[in-house]
Amino acid sequence: MLTALTGVFGDRGDAVSVAGRAASYEDLLGAAGAVAADLAGWGPVPAFAVTATASLETVAAVVGGLLAGVPCVPVPPDAGPVERDHILRDSGARLLEVDFARRAPAPGPVPSPGEDPALILYTSGTTGVPKGVVLSRAAIVADLDALAGAWEWGPGDVLVHGLPLFHVHGLVLGVLGALRTGSRLLHTGRPTPEAYAAAAAAGGSLFFGVPTVWSRIAAVPEAAAALSGARLLVSGSAALPTPVFRDLEHLTGHRVVERYGMTETLITVSGRAGGDVAPGTVGTALEGIATRVVAEAGAEIGELQVKGPTLFSGYLGRPDATAAAYTGDGWFRTGDIAAVDEEGVHRIVGRASTDMIKSGGYRIGAGEVENALLDHPRVREAAVVGVPDADLGERIVAFVVAEGVSGGELTDFVAARLSAHKRPREVRFIEAVPRNAMGKPQKRLLLEGEERHRP
Repeated sequence: MLTALTGVFGDRGDAVSVAGRAASYEDLLGAAGAVAADLAGWGPVPAFAVTATASLETVAAVVGGLLAGVPCVPVPPDAGPVERDHILRDSGARLLEVDFARRAPAPGPVPSPGEDPALILYTSGTTGVPKGVVLSRAAIVADLDALAGAWEWGPGDVLVHGLPLFHVHGLVLGVLGALRTGSRLLHTGRPTPEAYAAAAAAGGSLFFGVPTVWSRIAAVPEAAAALSGARLLVSGSAALPTPVFRDLEHLTGHRVVERYGMTETLITVSGRAGGDVAPGTVGTALEGIATRVVAEAGAEIGELQVKGPTLFSGYLGRPDATAAAYTGDGWFRTGDIAAVDEEGVHRIVGRASTDMIKSGGYRIGAGEVENALLDHPRVREAAVVGVPDADLGERIVAFVVAEGVSGGELTDFVAARLSAHKRPREVRFIEAVPRNAMGKPQKRLLLEGEERHRP
């Protein structure tokens, strides 16, 4: 699984660099060995957790868990106490502190890529608290190998990104992908235009980003132009706006490759290196993946459903939720609305629910934010939606029924309880949340109001 750590690609002093700190494969293997030794000393545990900062410590923790055969639970570093407590309680994980300076020999060969869990990633649903998504070693290996083929990704590459290390994009693709393919990893700490430009000057060839990152780079022409020598630019986690695609093509000479996936499925569809890439499309199904669009009679679009070896093992401790995520004939329901042309090129056109918000590359459940708002003693009702935003893709807007409290106070209240990126960017006070006869909030009516307010 961790091919680079077997010595097949040699040992480079800057094999892994995170936020300005570099380590060789030998250094990483020694630090991970110390983590594995600590986990062995704990005795049998269901999982362990690490505060997933952008650091060599996080990389060593994840690798150490793989060496020890203990699943890792990455905790967002900006998680509020409510969110953190839920993740630790739900997973049964004990928090591990990592000292990268410590060294210990690896406990033995890396376990084979079977169905044993490797990671438990917490993802927001449309309602309630985040659920633990169990990803097996086999699923991760299948996905990384398929992507290596699609992107012609190998040991000659220098992978550059500055994405969080507690999501699929930054951690699975952005760390484990480098260790699987043997490419050097240069994590910029923060994904700023200036940092990406500097990484390009240092030999970066493969760049990962979310639409927010790419839109900010496109807004700094000199930084964008610095990426012209790269081999491939990849965008994911949300749709890349067509104007950003075109600006980057003009400034860098590259047509950005988009890919599609979820925490539960990993990446299932992608554009190809050297292929025909069009704005607004996310490419074709990866090797081993089958997709289908279930549409109403006569409709060209419908819910995208997928099958394949990259799918998750289930929601931790929630068999009913796992079963509900699949159709009766075994296809995973993505909840996204898509169209597929005659050549198999996919276009994601919307979501089956208004309750999933993709903001700045994060996937945020409206229900979790609503629950946090409703914990405030002066809030009587709350409805949270995502509205189009040129920078973030979508921004979180909260419609609340409340008295004696300001929008800023409510924003701070949510940020103190959940991850900072889940805070509302705007709070609007209304007299009542529109509801149907069953009492369910009618968020589309709120969104129609947004259309009327938009310039």
